[in-house]
Amino acid sequence: MKTRQLPVLIAALTAGALLAACSGGTRAGGSGGGSKTLTLASVDQGSVEDVVKAFEKANPGVKVRYTTSGADQYQQQIRTQLASGTAPDVMSVWPGNGNPGATVVLAKPGYLRDLSGQPWAAKMPDAIKTVAQYKGKTYNAIFGQNGIGAVYNQQAMAKAGLTPPDTWTSLLAFCKAAKAKGTPAFALGNQDNWVTQLVLYALVATTVYGPDRDFDQNMQAGRATFARSQWATALDKYLTMEKTGCFQKDPLGTTYEASQALAASGRTLGIIQGNWVIALLKGKNPQGTFTLKALPATDDPSQTLVPAAAGAGYGVNAKAKNPQLALKFVNFVMSPAGMTLFVKKQGGLPSLPDTGYSADPSLAELSTFIGSDRTVPFMDQRWPNAKVQQTMLSGLQEIFSGQSTPEKLLDEMDADYKAGS
Repeated sequence: MKTRQLPVLIAALTAGALLAACSGGTRAGGSGGGSKTLTLASVDQGSVEDVVKAFEKANPGVKVRYTTSGADQYQQQIRTQLASGTAPDVMSVWPGNGNPGATVVLAKPGYLRDLSGQPWAAKMPDAIKTVAQYKGKTYNAIFGQNGIGAVYNQQAMAKAGLTPPDTWTSLLAFCKAAKAKGTPAFALGNQDNWVTQLVLYALVATTVYGPDRDFDQNMQAGRATFARSQWATALDKYLTMEKTGCFQKDPLGTTYEASQALAASGRTLGIIQGNWVIALLKGKNPQGTFTLKALPATDDPSQTLVPAAAGAGYGVNAKAKNPQLALKFVNFVMSPAGMTLFVKKQGGLPSLPDTGYSADPSLAELSTFIGSDRTVPFMDQRWPNAKVQQTMLSGLQEIFSGQSTPEKLLDEMDADYKAGS
């Protein structure tokens, strides 16, 4: 939920025969078990490629066989690969406990190597360290922070003569004006089910956590539920946006890849996503300028909060065929050079201080929100199991297809939450 990210948040992540078929590239470099060959599975499409090149350059003779894939594909298969002993040496791992590829979910059965002794582990800020750990040990090399918001195509906005809205009322007016000009406000790729959560998370940040910053603790204590909270309000606002015409036609028939093309080309004015999408948009439109702004959910801009949290990092397979090279890679990712390369390419923010990195201007507002403590974690990172998110993702698709209702979805999420870990 990237997420980034940021997410992820981001749930739904996976890779089939991760080293066989996927939507990214594969680099061959000798046998998978060779001392100079590392196997890697990543969801950081558009950014890990440059990191791999830099790592190989810094380590002459080393070759990285890597695959990249979308979140849904990756999440569905990584557990199977780990259980069968066919997983790569290094793999994308999400913070917390919210999805099948998350830190706790993979560390609990012993699939990940303990990284607590690595030089960067003790330097991670507490907010990031807590979601990189399981039972006090660090298993996830989290290199960046991500945020979720509205990413605008500045050239398309100028052509439409519109500016980013900062209140809920002006957001709906913005959507109506964009639709009237023949250019929908936002691209939405709900065919990939992990995408369905992002608009909702952006709205939940303000509607739920604005009045109750302790909502997660209240949920854990049994004092709050999804169904009888402002989650219902946020979900209603999500559907109001859809009915108002904020999105292009047929979001369920639009993939994440296709939604990027819409926003990058100016066929929509933007896209509601994690900041990680900015690099992908620039890849599709190198001349374009893209800026992330908070998505408003009330008519008081001072109340707006942004989902911002640790993004996906990298874990080392506890049964890696080349464990020393795997450690060298994650340490490179967490070095100032590796981290800066990653977050610059993704349009993110580094997880460690003192990297010497200057944030991209597109993230100025996100940086301000983080600096002024106007952010909340990606919601799933604090849920007790991955089932809650999976139910939410499939349920949102069913709502968009008319097969379910908001009330039914929130009740189902409550049932899964109460089931615990």
